[in-house]
Amino acid sequence: MMTMEQFEEAVETVKRVTAPTKLVYSKFFSDQTGNKVYLKPENMQVTGAYKIRGAYYKISTLTEEERSRGLITASAGNHAQGVAYAAQEYGCKAVIVMPTTTPLIKVNRTKGYGAEVVLYGNVYDESCEYALKLAEEQGYTFIHPFDDETVATGQGTIAMELFKELPTVDIILAPVGGGGLLAGVSTLAKMLNPNIKVIGVEPEGASCMKASLAAGEVVTLPLVDTIADGTAVKTPGTKIFPYIQQNVDEIMTVSDKELIVCFLDMIENHKMVVENSGLLTVAALKQLKCQGKKVAAIMSGGNMDVITMASVVQQGLILRERIFTFSVLLPDKPGELVHVASIVAQNQGNVIRLDHNQFVSINRNSAVELTITLEAFGGEHKKRILKALEDAGYHPNVVAPKAMYQ
Repeated sequence: MMTMEQFEEAVETVKRVTAPTKLVYSKFFSDQTGNKVYLKPENMQVTGAYKIRGAYYKISTLTEEERSRGLITASAGNHAQGVAYAAQEYGCKAVIVMPTTTPLIKVNRTKGYGAEVVLYGNVYDESCEYALKLAEEQGYTFIHPFDDETVATGQGTIAMELFKELPTVDIILAPVGGGGLLAGVSTLAKMLNPNIKVIGVEPEGASCMKASLAAGEVVTLPLVDTIADGTAVKTPGTKIFPYIQQNVDEIMTVSDKELIVCFLDMIENHKMVVENSGLLTVAALKQLKCQGKKVAAIMSGGNMDVITMASVVQQGLILRERIFTFSVLLPDKPGELVHVASIVAQNQGNVIRLDHNQFVSINRNSAVELTITLEAFGGEHKKRILKALEDAGYHPNVVAPKAMYQ
């Protein structure tokens, strides 16, 4: 059972290894939502995520004998780094089983903290099964990433920090994967203020907690499909589920498209890199049906590899209509390409990519296909460029852009 005494002990314990992550007031998201929005930037934590809190506190409560056997866990990346870092601090061996889809930055950083990494399974649940098997065979001490009251207590220290900085906070939003963070934060938050509203946010493609709460018991999703790899969990924790049933007011879900656009908003307005799972709470701000409330959004991590980042930026620009691609059929004669280019230039379009294909028609002397990827200022600018081409006698056909980084 999670108690106030344990939370207070955990707060003092995790101070040894955590960095202060002071609340950041967001004028941008406040103006967007009509609330006073404060961001809790756990992406700036020592290991790039909040997970070090629960991992370190859990390991601090183990006996010397339990630590000497070596530690093992399964993780999509952030808990892995937390366990590896904490194990290094205590001088014990750590074995981490990670899904084969784990971003390279998380794998390398976990190894950098001295842990042995085993890549197994496509999703966290498969990795966890294998880690439990290795624990039984090798005698390792298993550290569950979320379904553990002690781990959840460590994660809940975030709530204590929130209340110290913002005692009058009205709403706390926390991301949900397996539920450890949400269980810890909601339990302590309700102890400190029974009237506070705590909302969990999970990806649409991995909404195991929402499904479980609707069913009144823990359920397993048949599959998960989301870009938020850190919260791609099929089955939430059974031990921490009752805490969520009791203390969480609502579960929201966020689409991948919303996360992509939110990533750009965060980069452009706060100059912070936050991974997709960490952005769940920020992307959900628009769903709040209230005004003038003090809202704290926990951004759980920022461990994102550069390739994923480039892809998210590209998709975000496309969704905002800052990047678009169109094709036109032209007579195969000198000057036509220049004419199209001049129309684009006159309307302040910036050419990113151009493909000139003479083999789309059997009679290549009568028509060639010109495909152009442009940078625009947004939807209205895009419409203006396309209209100018239409008025000039061309019939632009908007198509899906090719990758800019190839």
